[in-house]
Amino acid sequence: MKFSTKAETLQAQQAGAQLFVCAEEAQLNHPTALALLSSLEEGQNFADTKIPTDNGLQAVAVCRLKSTGRAALNKAAAEAAKWAQNQETVNVDIHAFDEAQAAVAEAFAIAFGNAAYRFDRYKKEAKPAKFETAVFHTAHEAAVKEALRVAEAQVYGQSLCRDLGNAAPNECTPEFLARTAKAEAEKLGAHAKIIEKDYIKENMGSFWSVAKGSVEDPYLVELSYFGAADKEAAPVVLVGKGITFDTGGISLKPGLNMDEMKFDMCGAATVISTFCAAVKLQLPINLIAVVATCENMPSGAANKPGDVVKSMKGLTIEVLNTDAEGRLILCDALTYAEQFKPKAVIDVATLTGACIVALGHDVSGVMGNNQDLIDSLLAASRNVDDKAWQLPLFETYKDQLKSNFADIPNIGTPGAGTITAATFLSYFTEGYPWAHLDIAGTAWKSGAEKGATGRPVPLLLNYLRNL
Repeated sequence: MKFSTKAETLQAQQAGAQLFVCAEEAQLNHPTALALLSSLEEGQNFADTKIPTDNGLQAVAVCRLKSTGRAALNKAAAEAAKWAQNQETVNVDIHAFDEAQAAVAEAFAIAFGNAAYRFDRYKKEAKPAKFETAVFHTAHEAAVKEALRVAEAQVYGQSLCRDLGNAAPNECTPEFLARTAKAEAEKLGAHAKIIEKDYIKENMGSFWSVAKGSVEDPYLVELSYFGAADKEAAPVVLVGKGITFDTGGISLKPGLNMDEMKFDMCGAATVISTFCAAVKLQLPINLIAVVATCENMPSGAANKPGDVVKSMKGLTIEVLNTDAEGRLILCDALTYAEQFKPKAVIDVATLTGACIVALGHDVSGVMGNNQDLIDSLLAASRNVDDKAWQLPLFETYKDQLKSNFADIPNIGTPGAGTITAATFLSYFTEGYPWAHLDIAGTAWKSGAEKGATGRPVPLLLNYLRNL
């Protein structure tokens, strides 16, 4: 959809739907908007109606904002977006907020873009969103234009992430994910490299042990963008888990809801999409994305519980549960990332069901070996209300990762499953500042709203913007 600005107050005669965002009655001079605002009861923040004009009925709405904090903005914007998606063009007056106009515009534009998202390419009759254009009426046009540029990039990133996550696993194979990442990155002017099976088989024994159970070839994707003034400056590296379908392997998952295991590549989708959104914004940073992608299938060639495999780092791993496969591919991708002498490495993965037990479906888990990096990610999450929470990573958790037959097992003893998974990864991240985002609870929704969420693209893009 398209976003634009007008350096004027929204007038009653303006064509298209009208939305007035305000805090109190004194900020409005539109009679219908005033009437709508006065009709709001305690706890209500949105009202709409239709009024007759020479051209028919015109939709008019008012949104009351008592706070311009991002959580309050996002909540109000989401409510307004439900109404806006049924309009073709919406004129949004945000004059009431003076210096906060850019923040208001960014939040509302993102909500509008996400509300207009549709994924119906497999359906016989596609129903694209009616909503096409939002025009923001503002007194701070330059600042609002920049906010809309950021919003457009984030909506693009979240939409790409959702498209990849929602795609059927017979379409979104490891090859499809790799080729799409390459095409999207190169379209924006970034560099892309796809590393194929022979390299993985020869150098990345842990990754290969998962991939070899499938007829689909594995791929390692490397995307790179050098936007900093110093092209030699240490880059930030994003690493994504790209299991395009996870049966659990020999440690087979229950059949109920197994279709949702197509979302097990949402870490990779997040990394690809955040990278592309950052390039679209031409951020002045050096950025690399590394994605390990394969399927986890049961077959005569698949990992067996009790197998011992050798990682790229040289550590041997006893595979006690083949359904703990994400860490087996990530550990080699994290070792691969060390060659870039990174400023920071952030991996993103739908890694553990235990994270849902700990934090539910609205909060991503954060762990790592560098508190400054973790604090920056948490600050970024608060800035855009893409919620995350730090879990501890004490040395004592390593006591839960002991094997009689290898250097480490791929699962720990019962308890703290999210933390022991991160502890496993910590063995492969000792050479650089590292943070791990477990998005098992936040990457997609189940039930009537089933589908990828595009999270945590907002968190990561905001982190990169703040560097």
